[in-house]
Amino acid sequence: MGQKVLITGGTGLVGKRLTQLLLKRGYDVALLSRKKETIPSVKVYEWNVEKDYIEDGAIFNTSYLIHLAGAGVADSRWTDERKKVILESRTKTTQLVARHLKDHNITLRSFISASGSSYYGEDTGNQQHTERDSPGNDFLSHVTVEWEKAADEIAGSGVRTVKLRTGIVLSNDGGALPKMSLPAKFGFGAPLGTGKQWISWIHEDDLCNMYLQAMTDESWKGAYNAVAPGPVTNAELTKEICKALNRPQWFPNVPAFALKAAFGEMANVVLGSNYVINDRISTETDFKYRFTDLSEALSDVFNNRK
Repeated sequence: MGQKVLITGGTGLVGKRLTQLLLKRGYDVALLSRKKETIPSVKVYEWNVEKDYIEDGAIFNTSYLIHLAGAGVADSRWTDERKKVILESRTKTTQLVARHLKDHNITLRSFISASGSSYYGEDTGNQQHTERDSPGNDFLSHVTVEWEKAADEIAGSGVRTVKLRTGIVLSNDGGALPKMSLPAKFGFGAPLGTGKQWISWIHEDDLCNMYLQAMTDESWKGAYNAVAPGPVTNAELTKEICKALNRPQWFPNVPAFALKAAFGEMANVVLGSNYVINDRISTETDFKYRFTDLSEALSDVFNNRK
């Protein structure tokens, strides 16, 4: 029997791929899920935040806990109710885990929590951000700050805690990329807004490998910008998506007002500019990226996966 890794949000984009990699390395993988599921080689436990419930046995004998739970920020329009779901699906789940660890006197070897590059703000223009910078003051920044505060409750109990502030994850299985690439697949590829906004990205395998290294490498502590070394503009990303899909890009930019009319405040997710630098990853760790070139990353995502 290998060491037990418990994952929240394990049926999502990152969780599925991370589970595969953990199983290949010989770990026992368990998931916390809102509904009972059958997943080969994985034990699935139920939890319910509203009822303050985690199924018996879920946390027992856990060595590492990876916290990925959180409602998608771009899944639907940002009503007041949706904003509450986005925030509480991150903070209350973390707090529930913290209480159960304390109640059952369980000491983890590490707690690795997802976080967001939106910590610095939804739209920060050309300003370049490292982990030393202060948070922004908009909605997604507030969500991320509160998310990290909840993770710090577990750090305060003496558990080594890592927070990975993640940019746009390049995957063909979910997240932002399938939505961003859909117009290009039908020959309608076009930059969004001005096209000059910066996008900080990371290939899904590099992100999962960061989780694996952060999980076991005791030198990792605190917040890290989980992005590739080279942010690109929205126009550059659109061009490379069309190139990877072998589709033309000949439509003019999609105007910002049209996106705001269609998606409301949520349009900030694609119109905002975030130039985030992987400062701590590059200077404090020996992490090795597989994909630092956007063209190669997109080619792998679109062409080398089923």
